[in-house]
Amino acid sequence: MTSQPNTGSDPAAQDMSPEEIQAVIDRILAKDVPARNVSTPRGEGSGNGKAVLGKAQAISRLDEEHSTYDGDQQDLEERRALRRRAGLSTELEDVTEVEYRQLRLERVVLAGLWSDGTLADAENSLRELAALAETAGSEVLDGLVQRRAKPDPGTFLGSGKALELKDIVMSTGADTVVVDAELAPSQRRGLEDIVKVKVIDRTALILDIFAQHAKSREGKAQVELAQLEYLLPRLRGWGESMSRQAGGQVGGAAAGMGSRGPGETKIELDRRRIRTRMAKLRREIAAMKPARETKRANRRRNEVPSVAIAGYTNAGKSSLLNRLTDAGVLVENALFATLDPTVRKAETADGLGYTLADTVGFVRSLPTQLVEAFRSTLEEVADSDLILHVVDASHPDPEGQIAAVRKVFSEVDARKVPEIIVLNKADAADPFVIERLKQREPRHVVVSARTGEGIAELLKAISDAIPRPGVKLELLIPYDRGDLLSKLHESDAEIINLEHVEEGTKAVVMVREGLAAELEPFTLND
Repeated sequence: MTSQPNTGSDPAAQDMSPEEIQAVIDRILAKDVPARNVSTPRGEGSGNGKAVLGKAQAISRLDEEHSTYDGDQQDLEERRALRRRAGLSTELEDVTEVEYRQLRLERVVLAGLWSDGTLADAENSLRELAALAETAGSEVLDGLVQRRAKPDPGTFLGSGKALELKDIVMSTGADTVVVDAELAPSQRRGLEDIVKVKVIDRTALILDIFAQHAKSREGKAQVELAQLEYLLPRLRGWGESMSRQAGGQVGGAAAGMGSRGPGETKIELDRRRIRTRMAKLRREIAAMKPARETKRANRRRNEVPSVAIAGYTNAGKSSLLNRLTDAGVLVENALFATLDPTVRKAETADGLGYTLADTVGFVRSLPTQLVEAFRSTLEEVADSDLILHVVDASHPDPEGQIAAVRKVFSEVDARKVPEIIVLNKADAADPFVIERLKQREPRHVVVSARTGEGIAELLKAISDAIPRPGVKLELLIPYDRGDLLSKLHESDAEIINLEHVEEGTKAVVMVREGLAAELEPFTLND
């Protein structure tokens, strides 16, 4: 009979294989070893906590990321040229010359609550948080999920689990804790007092990613406005020593009459500056809005159908736009890679023109600040004639993604717009999952933007769904009015029949109402 090794009082260690134990040791020692996709239970059989490990799903092999339709991707090269790299130490050898600092990628530990749904839903949410953290440029070391009916009002996780989180932070050498929810200011302070490292929530993390990826002037203004709205109720003061006295000098009191108490404090000044800056940003965004509305009005005046590509972040919207129009917009296997909308012209197989607009991606629990700040951008979805709702069919919870996106559609008044579910990444998805989604969503198309599978079916579905010219006319156009015939050959009319006769060109066409009024003098009377 062989003796069992002494594993101490921790029952979790008894359930771990030697490979899993070695993976934990490597991670603690900060070796550059990929995390193993394992789930290690913590605590006893009460189900109070569960650690979630594994590489975030937003990271993939770069050689499989692009197709020939994505173009040169120069924007992506520019972005990755500035990305920080792990394992490059910048420790100072002589700490007497300057303040000692350790510059490196932020090392984070994730924490979340399992309040409703299944454990798989809670773990998928935490893995999405890990993908967000890696997109922001940090290194995810560990994750913790607690089974709890509602968050603790003081520390979010509860005092006991917060102490356990502190032990994990100390053992892994993490310098940041990311919580999978939006924390109240008091919860953030309470949790920081326990774990002794910086604590940020899901909203702050998403705002940080948006700040990194915004490139246009309007996008930067929208992100800054959302950040200031988030920051305003979370400012911290530093006591009366930062107060500002009011009034001039009177005698030896060094203050005017009626102002001998503390004046406006530093935190009050900061709040006032933030409100002033927010008001200025709102004016700037409002001033930028007419330019987009003018372009949209031109499309409406010419009655050009518009199709909006919307969906969950990292579902493949930009890849699909590149496949359909050769737009060459940035494609990166990361969350919120593209923020600024891109509009491109396209045509159906029978020559009817329409526009395709790539929009900002959505995410579960999208911060309300971002929805408000990006409302002018999201109007592109609400004002479209058709929505291509792109879904990542290879994701563990595609139904949850669909529900999250439709919730944002409701917030921007886009639920009445016709919608086609585009099940993307069919080459990597489980066929049973695709079949389940096809049964759930009757109006669907299964495609793969990377391989081109299903693109022909998608183009036909777009052609059948967009508004078409509805006025049928029989015309006789004189030969000296070639400009009218040229308009009929453009993308806002369908030519059914053309015949050249002695008096001119006889044409049977389908046109829109605006063009029908212009062509009325040339109609043939029955």
